[in-house]
Amino acid sequence: MAADLGIGASLIQRWKRELCQLGQQAFAGQGVARDEELMTLRRELVRVKKERDFLKSAAVYFAKDGK
Repeated sequence: MAADLGIGASLIQRWKRELCQLGQQAFAGQGVARDEELMTLRRELVRVKKERDFLKSAAVYFAKDGK
C-alpha cells in the first residue's frame, strides 16, 4: 500500500503510532493543500503507469497474433 502511494512504510507506521497516541488530535490541521495535491498526483501517476504497461502488453499480444 505504501508503495502504491509513493511513500515509505515507515511513514505509515509513524502515522499509525501518532493516531494511537493522540487519537483524533493526531492530524488536526497539520496537512497542507499542496501535500494533498502531491499525494493525488502520485496516485494518479501510479494508475497511469499501470494503464501504460497494460496497453504495452496488449499491443505486443495483438502484434504477435496478427502474424
